[in-house]
Amino acid sequence: MVSMFRSEEMCLTQLFLQVESAYCCVAELGELGLVQFRDLNANVNSFQRKFVNEVRRCESLERILRFLESEMGDDILLLKPEKYPETPLPREMIDLEAVLEKLEGELEEANKNLQALRQNFLELTELKHLLKKTQDFFETETNLPDDFFNEDTSGLLELRSSPAAVAAKLGFIAGVIKRERMVPFERLLWRACRGNIYLKFSEMDTPLEDPITKEEMKKNVFIIFYQGEQLRQKIKKICEGFRATVYPCPESAGERREIAAGVNTRIEDLNTVITQTESHRQGLLKEASANLWSWGIKVKKMKAIYHILNSCNIDVTQQCVIAEIWFPVVDTINIKRALNRGMERSGSTINPILTAIHTKMSPPTFNRTNKFTAGFQTIVNSYGVGNYRELNPAPYIIITFPFLFAVMFGDCGHGTVMLAFALWMISNEKSLLAQKSDNEIWNTFFSGRYLILLMSIFSIYTGFIYNDCFSKSFNIFGSSWRVRPMYNNGVWTDEIVHNAGILQLNPVSPGVYSGNPYPFGIDPIWNIANNKLTFLNSYKMKMSVVMGISHMVFGVVLSLFNHIYFKQTINIILQFIPEMIFILSLFGYLVFMIIFKWCQYDATVAQDAPSILIHFINMFLFSYNDKTNLPLYEHQQEVQTFLVIFALISIPWMLLIKPFILRARHQRAQRMLVSPGLSESPTGDIEVEIIESNCSKKTVQEDHSAGEHGGHNDHEEEFNFGDIFVHQAIHTIEYCLGCISNTASYLRLWALSLAHAQLSEVLWGQVMINGFQFSNRIGLIAVFILFAIFAVLTVAILLIMEGLSAFLHALRLHWVEFQNKFYIGSGYAFTPFSFKAIIERTDE
Repeated sequence: MVSMFRSEEMCLTQLFLQVESAYCCVAELGELGLVQFRDLNANVNSFQRKFVNEVRRCESLERILRFLESEMGDDILLLKPEKYPETPLPREMIDLEAVLEKLEGELEEANKNLQALRQNFLELTELKHLLKKTQDFFETETNLPDDFFNEDTSGLLELRSSPAAVAAKLGFIAGVIKRERMVPFERLLWRACRGNIYLKFSEMDTPLEDPITKEEMKKNVFIIFYQGEQLRQKIKKICEGFRATVYPCPESAGERREIAAGVNTRIEDLNTVITQTESHRQGLLKEASANLWSWGIKVKKMKAIYHILNSCNIDVTQQCVIAEIWFPVVDTINIKRALNRGMERSGSTINPILTAIHTKMSPPTFNRTNKFTAGFQTIVNSYGVGNYRELNPAPYIIITFPFLFAVMFGDCGHGTVMLAFALWMISNEKSLLAQKSDNEIWNTFFSGRYLILLMSIFSIYTGFIYNDCFSKSFNIFGSSWRVRPMYNNGVWTDEIVHNAGILQLNPVSPGVYSGNPYPFGIDPIWNIANNKLTFLNSYKMKMSVVMGISHMVFGVVLSLFNHIYFKQTINIILQFIPEMIFILSLFGYLVFMIIFKWCQYDATVAQDAPSILIHFINMFLFSYNDKTNLPLYEHQQEVQTFLVIFALISIPWMLLIKPFILRARHQRAQRMLVSPGLSESPTGDIEVEIIESNCSKKTVQEDHSAGEHGGHNDHEEEFNFGDIFVHQAIHTIEYCLGCISNTASYLRLWALSLAHAQLSEVLWGQVMINGFQFSNRIGLIAVFILFAIFAVLTVAILLIMEGLSAFLHALRLHWVEFQNKFYIGSGYAFTPFSFKAIIERTDE
């Protein structure tokens, strides 16, 4: 839990491993998932590293596994054990390679044989259809018309007119072509042969399957009559160009029948062989499916280990692997145990050696999370990963984020629907996690299920405060407003109260009076008042200002804990204190005036209450002669003058003093460095404890002489007073102007709350209210239909669109208005070497 408030304390350690045990030790660290390796060979080409051949072998195995998985398709399911298989030893890679290469060879041979058999089956099937269609053609065209061989338009010789022509014989070519190529094929034949052919074609009734792509093909059978060898050669070339398959077709009917019978016999034999080959192929795939997932995990683990080993150094004796690792100090014992397990598994007798490294490098930031806090930490890290040991905003966002969302989304009904959705996701989270959906929108909602849970609970709470449930109010305790029995010699009745179009709940009206305040939230009678918006606007606007300033002051207070932890006394005196003086003197005083007016002026004297806005403007102008706006309390002028002057003093306090003190420190440091024997830096360094291999504590010095927002890490670096002064000026201007703009930004709480309430009211008035206008059966049906429309629009508009809008505005209030007071977010995340993370990331 400590790492929730600050990131874990990290240690940079040099790890010495024997070459024989390095693989097993890295494997155990990968199972543990608490160590981040530094790449010591960043300047070395990936192809020149020590274990590049092993990585290539792993990639070759991955290629085989992808091939096997693609061959299985969706028909064969992979068996996935509950636990990941153990990391294989290096010598097991040889056995795995042999098994996978043998399996790949057998499967490729089966695929090749099956493809050849299907090609033969396709050709025989085409020949079968061709013989049938040709036979049908010759049978139907036995009695040809007299002018068939004498047509002038066909260009054929008039066979009957000359004895030589009669002796000449027509030849024919029969084949099969794809149906979509038939039209251009026929056109080209006619043009190339100048009409000296006779083409007859017919469509195949049965679609065929491509033996390679397994796509469905539709083909036509054609027969072309021609005369002469020259035309025959042209026709053959055109057939080759259109990839038409030409089959030998005998002229006599008896030969065609004999060939057809033989083709049918061969097709039956081929069907039997194809079935047996496919059965053998399926057997190979089913056998592989039992271990394919485990093989894939093993290969991923081996490849990840060799990638890590490639980032390590090997000494000149080739007997020792040297690595540099970051890890949390509290996990030192677990890391040592993992290394010892790796040593024992490899059979080595030399213990791994851990040696702490003194460095000025900034350590990575590591905040431990669980399934509840992970969503909130993700929100923080989306803005920027925190600096090392910087205060983590996530624990505070767990409460403030859902609450500010609920201020904008406050509605009991909508919050209840959201709560039901969140509880459903949480109660079924195990089954939903196992499904591993690829829908990005769904994964976003599911990963934030606990955030949605808190947002819905707070929305129900604020909905009770606003007394708003689907734009309607609860009358639990009875209204505190009462109508006087007589008014202008008339009687107020329930009919007048509910039907009067100009009725307003004005607190100073002589016609109504208020008893005790409503016990909890807003009085339900405001739901029917004409001046409802006037009342709620004033209430929600002031509430937003109070919450916003309180939120910002809390952020400034959190910055104090950063200054104390990093021992930055200069920042406490010259930054935190003037910041608090500025914001409390001006905006803290504004909150005081709002609360004071609420307590001091009740409904009976509301007309005489002064305007807070006018007072706040006059406070800056030192104008106190406005007779129309009476003071809130006695000695108000003196108090406000003092606060404005004090706030103005805090501006040069922040701006001028710190840069000059830093310059004086730097000059003093330079003078002291000239003196011999002086090695200690006087610039207020931060000591970060790290653990050595024997658990002894040493320190790493990190220079923070320029404060948490800047500075230099090396004493030899030149000190630039201009940069420091400009940086401080920017910070001062940004803070002072930010206090004004950020306070105005919190008014979005009021605006979004008003928009949500009005949308809910419009939806009810325009949809549901129409169904209550009928009192017969038609009204029952109308209510049923309108309720379905109302439910769909409520979910689509008020829950999804308005909910997303409120979420984004709450996100901005935390990223900009809250976190900029104490959170820098310029660090880098701790990315440990973890098999679980690698496998999950690869699956995604």
